[in-house]
Amino acid sequence: MANPEFEVTAVADGDAQRLDKAHRQCPSAVALGSAEELIARDDVEAVVIATPVATHFPLACNALDAGKHVLVEKPMCATIEEGEELIELAASKGVTLMVDHTYLFTGAVQMLRGLCQSGEIGRISYYDSMRVNLGLFQPDVNVMWDLAPHDLSIMDYLLDEEPVDLEVSGYCHVNPGVPDITYLTLHFPSDMVAHFNLSWMSPVKVRRTAIGGSEKMVVWDDLNPEEKVKIYSSGIEFQPEEERRQIMPGYRIGDVLSPRVSQLEALQGVVSHFAAVIGGRETSIMDGERGLRVVRILERAQKVLDQRLPEIADLRDGRV
Repeated sequence: MANPEFEVTAVADGDAQRLDKAHRQCPSAVALGSAEELIARDDVEAVVIATPVATHFPLACNALDAGKHVLVEKPMCATIEEGEELIELAASKGVTLMVDHTYLFTGAVQMLRGLCQSGEIGRISYYDSMRVNLGLFQPDVNVMWDLAPHDLSIMDYLLDEEPVDLEVSGYCHVNPGVPDITYLTLHFPSDMVAHFNLSWMSPVKVRRTAIGGSEKMVVWDDLNPEEKVKIYSSGIEFQPEEERRQIMPGYRIGDVLSPRVSQLEALQGVVSHFAAVIGGRETSIMDGERGLRVVRILERAQKVLDQRLPEIADLRDGRV
């Protein structure tokens, strides 16, 4: 994404075809066959890493150690230990470490942030997301590591709260041991619950999130170009606790508002924010600490998945 504060001086890729494509897009940049060559250049001050997850840590480590600012694709890395090491290294070198959680710069998420922070929708009780499509199957991660970082980073940005417990189930239809459908549920100190439906096996692509509050409810449909966000003045009127067994809750059905959402290109926002953070003009909303919070949940959920997958297989096959 072009930005006047950055000049692309070099591009690197081990695949000749991808390198040629990148070079055609940035003909003034030097084309290199390895990331190590690019990081070693004196005319490179900032590095963007868009590679398989397993390579994020060594490449980011190399770049940070060389004193380069780093913007790395989500998820930041593959383990909590790797994330902690990257954060510590960036701090010791005095450089910027950021994770490309692009959705945070969409007009819809910015609007949702305002609704949550202002208290307009009241006390939030649930965050429910469906993020499904047919493929693309990733060679190095399962569907949870591929799709959940989007929702985890969005939810963290909106609510600024970490879960106290989680439940997860996964199903492997294509590659053994690599879930292509995952259901992840998170429980929070505020009594909020979040549920993610993640799949590479859906015949249709869906990107829809519902947030329920005590005052209003919001639905964000990212694939609806006309009405991305709908705000419902609907809810449940609870009776005093001592009356709840005798009196049913009341339901409030009000108007539906679909406000205009900013069409600013999200990736452009990411790049501008990266420049502003490097220049000390802004505090990062997707720094290493935020990236680590996402990885922490993913690693915790993966441990549960690793335990549950063989248990379910045994039950299915009648071995238990």
